[in-house]
Amino acid sequence: MNNIEHKNYNDKSYALGATGSAIRELFEFGKKRKQEIGADNVFDYSLGNPSIPCPDIVNETLINLIKNTDATLLHGYTSGPGDMNVRNSIASYLNKTYGCSEKGSLIYMTCGAAASLTVTFNALIASDSDEVIVFAPFFPEYRVFIEKANGIVKVVKSREEDLKIDFEKFEGTINENTKAVLINSPNNPSGVVYTEEDIKNLSAILYKKEKEYNHPIFLISDEPYRELVYNMDKVPFVTNYYDDAIVCYSFSKSISLPGERIGYILVSNKCNDAINVYKAICGSGRSLGFVCAPALFQYMIPSILGYTSNIDEYKKNKDYLYNELKKIGYDAIYPDGAFYMFVKALEDSASNFSERAKKHELLIVPSDSFGFTGYVRLSYCVSFDMIKRSIPAFKALFDEYKNK
Repeated sequence: MNNIEHKNYNDKSYALGATGSAIRELFEFGKKRKQEIGADNVFDYSLGNPSIPCPDIVNETLINLIKNTDATLLHGYTSGPGDMNVRNSIASYLNKTYGCSEKGSLIYMTCGAAASLTVTFNALIASDSDEVIVFAPFFPEYRVFIEKANGIVKVVKSREEDLKIDFEKFEGTINENTKAVLINSPNNPSGVVYTEEDIKNLSAILYKKEKEYNHPIFLISDEPYRELVYNMDKVPFVTNYYDDAIVCYSFSKSISLPGERIGYILVSNKCNDAINVYKAICGSGRSLGFVCAPALFQYMIPSILGYTSNIDEYKKNKDYLYNELKKIGYDAIYPDGAFYMFVKALEDSASNFSERAKKHELLIVPSDSFGFTGYVRLSYCVSFDMIKRSIPAFKALFDEYKNK
C-alpha cells in the first residue's frame, strides 16, 4: 500500500473560503446586528450594493421580451461568446459614445466584471513569471483573480495626497516580466477618476516599455463604474489612447443590476494580434465554464444602452456626507466618481479604527485589504436618511479619539 496523502480539497481554495472577504464579513455582521437592534440603528457603509432602482426601461424591456419572444429562444443557449446582435449593439454604442471603432466580433459576454477579469487574466497569463501591475488602493479580489491564473501581483502605491498614479514609481516597477497593467477608474475604493492627461501619461510609459522589451504590455481597464462620474462629461475611453487595451465591463453598478450578473470583455481592434488574443479569451472562458452568459439579460442589453439609474441621488449622498465629515474634522479624499469615499482613519491601524466604529454601529471597511493602510472605505450607495442619521455617530467616534 502506498503512503501518498490524498487531500479532500484544494488548500488555496479552502483558505479563500475560510477567510472570506473583509467587505462581505462586515456586511454579514451588519445583517445580524440589524436583527438584534433594528435596521434603523445600524449605519451600514460596507457593501457597494446600488441603492437606487434601475430605470424603468429595464423592467419594461424584460416584460416585453418575456411576452413577445419565443420561449425556446429566450431561455435557450446563445453562442458561447454571446449573441452576435447584442455584441454588435454594444460595439455600435461604444463607437457612437466614445468615438472609437470597436467590433462586436471582439466582444465576449460574461457574468459581470468579476468573470470578465477572471477570463482575461487566465487568457493572458502564460507563465508563472508573468506580472500584473495594480495601483493601490485596489479592489481586493484583483489579487485573488490574478494569483488564481498563476500571475504575480505587483503593487504600485498611488500618491497619498490624491490617490492618483505615481508615474515615477509605476515606470520603475515595469520590467520584462510585466504582462499587463490593471486600472479601475472610477475607482473602488476611493472614487478617484483618472483624467485624460492621466491616461495619456500612462499610455506613453507603456508604449515606451513595449518598445524597450519588444513585447505587448496589456492595459486592462476594469469599468463597472464607467458612467458614475460627477464632475466630468465622461471618463476617457482607454482604447482611444492605447492600442493593447482590454476593457472589462459590468452593467451592475451604473444601472443597478448587480444581481443579474451581466457584462462583457472588449478586446480593442487595434490590439496587437487582436484576433488571437480574442480567441484566447474565448478559450479561457471555455476552460473556466464561463460560456453563454444569461440569455434573457443579453437580449435586454440593446434596449438599455446609454441609460443609468438616477445618479443625482448618489451625488446628493456624496456631497452631504463629505461636507458633514469635513465639518466634524475628518480628512477624506474627494470622490469624483463611483459611490465610495476613502476617509482617513483616526489612528494608524485602520482595522482597529473600524472595530471601534462598530461600537457606534458604524460599519466601515478598513483599507488594509485594498493594499493601502490608514483609511476606511464608506459605500454611500445607501439611503440619504441613513446618512443623516449616521452623522452623530461619526461625531461621537471622532470625539472619542479627540478626548483620549
